[in-house]
Amino acid sequence: MSRTELVLTAEELRMLSGEYGEGIAMAMRIVVGLGRIVGAQRMVEITSAHVDSCLYHGQVSLDFAGRLVELGASVRVPTTLNVGSMDLLHPGLIRTNTKAEREVAAGGRRLMSAYLALGCAATWTCAPYQLPARPGLGDHIAWAESNAIVFANSVLGARTDRYGDFVDICAAITGRVPFSGLQTEEARRGTVVFDCSDLERALLGSELVYPLLGQYVGSVAGSEIPVLVGIPADVSEDRLKALGAAAASSGGVAMFHAVGVTPEAATLEDALKGREPLSVHGVSPEDLRATRAELSTFSSGRIDAVSVGTPHASYAECVVLADLLRDGPPIRDDVRFYLSTARATLALAEKTGVLPILESAGVTVVVDTCTYVTAILSPAAKRVMTNSAKWAYYAPANIGAEVVLGSVEECVASARLGRVVLDDALFGEASR
Repeated sequence: MSRTELVLTAEELRMLSGEYGEGIAMAMRIVVGLGRIVGAQRMVEITSAHVDSCLYHGQVSLDFAGRLVELGASVRVPTTLNVGSMDLLHPGLIRTNTKAEREVAAGGRRLMSAYLALGCAATWTCAPYQLPARPGLGDHIAWAESNAIVFANSVLGARTDRYGDFVDICAAITGRVPFSGLQTEEARRGTVVFDCSDLERALLGSELVYPLLGQYVGSVAGSEIPVLVGIPADVSEDRLKALGAAAASSGGVAMFHAVGVTPEAATLEDALKGREPLSVHGVSPEDLRATRAELSTFSSGRIDAVSVGTPHASYAECVVLADLLRDGPPIRDDVRFYLSTARATLALAEKTGVLPILESAGVTVVVDTCTYVTAILSPAAKRVMTNSAKWAYYAPANIGAEVVLGSVEECVASARLGRVVLDDALFGEASR
């Protein structure tokens, strides 16, 4: 047997031959084809999948999912769905003024229905790790969506490679992926060290640091696996989420280790698996300040809108925002404030009384999608503030917005005044 020969089990051969139906056979052909391309020797069974293919990118999106439905395919493992091109609970938020917008809205709705017909759960969130049933340490999974991949690998210690559109749903239907990449132990070794020891505890206690750190780390590491030293042991999952999402956007990061924090990095030696790193980089407050400046296309003057919740806001983040808005001046009438979250989080916020606080303060809650991929913001909203490095990275090209990055506190203060409020004293400079 050659080193790269892919050997299938009897069950996998039955799936491939069409014994279980043409839908499974089609999906298996794609997964097996991927396995041969990457040189896998075998497949591995997965315990869950997360499908990123439900954003509408034209007729091809519908053709692929529709063909699987026609062939009678259905998922074999619990499968969650990423954001779609519609807010199905608040469809009036989606602009349908142009022919292109109407096509995306109609096609997006049909595509979302097709994935439900395949047996996927109607989660519509880019943060499936916030749902109750999430994978654990060592579980093999097939997750797509860059921030979900990096969170699963890094924070949960589950194992997923980077799976793109169409491969994700095929993995869910077959319950298999190639045993390659980050499914394997060797590929999970940290390779580039980022030393955060010179960052003061007060700085590391700021929410803003983590998207900036992720943006910086991703831009330097590329597709390597970063190892971060000096991150507080009590750092929250929300801050690790922001770090990973930014690193996956600015680079090709699919996994990071935070020494003493993430499950495969009890020590630096554990994270590096006993080898020397390719390089070591110190992280300074100036690096983070410069990163904010690089991500922001403007830094002063009026704002038209605020968008937070990319990746989708957790319930804890909704509570923090509600607490900031509970008292004090209202959001200005000429500033639109959007919060993107999962419908499960929305239901909890409504049950606990958090949602009425947000809505009475002027917050528009978006579910099932996100404001940088769907026509929600008015074309007149050209200057937007966000607390998300991922949103700031993608929105200028996706929706033509100018962007300024700030903490959620800075976002609220700016929304109340209608102009940018930043506090660079955090990085050791005079406040402005």
